[in-house]
Amino acid sequence: MKMNPWIAAFCIAGFIQLQGGTNVTDQQVALNSRVITQVGIIVKDIDKTTKAWAELLGVTTPQWFLTDPAEIAHTTYRGQPTPAQAKLAFFDLGQVQLELIEPVGGPSTWKDFLDQKGEGVHHIAFAIRDMDGQIRVLDKLGMPAVQRGDYTGGRYGYIASESKMGIALELLENFSEKK
Repeated sequence: MKMNPWIAAFCIAGFIQLQGGTNVTDQQVALNSRVITQVGIIVKDIDKTTKAWAELLGVTTPQWFLTDPAEIAHTTYRGQPTPAQAKLAFFDLGQVQLELIEPVGGPSTWKDFLDQKGEGVHHIAFAIRDMDGQIRVLDKLGMPAVQRGDYTGGRYGYIASESKMGIALELLENFSEKK
């Protein structure tokens, strides 16, 4: 039986990841995580979209919540404070969460995406350590942070990585997971 080379490559990659990865060079790895925790989707109407996803997945419709105001979240967009908030709803899908985001007021990466591209997949998120260090490394690689903020128990940063990675990255640093 002949195996499709793409299937073989995915099997090998999965085995390497299960074994903790492999170092193919002595170069420093830019991202200190291989753990994808979220896929974020920008939506126009969180009530409608949350209900549709719940029906598709056969689960209870989660309640959305509004992110903290700027004075609590310390949100910055393109280096400037912003009053931007978002309505968020989450679906837990094993290791990965599906995050639905409806922008609310103020300039933000969420609002820009909705205005320029409409609804769609906005980012993938990685659980990381050392937010400031990770942002410095990615900035040196031509992928600057465009939005940052705090949430209860952690902080986030959106990275303008679309031109190199095909999608924005979100870095999530949970303080309870620091070592």
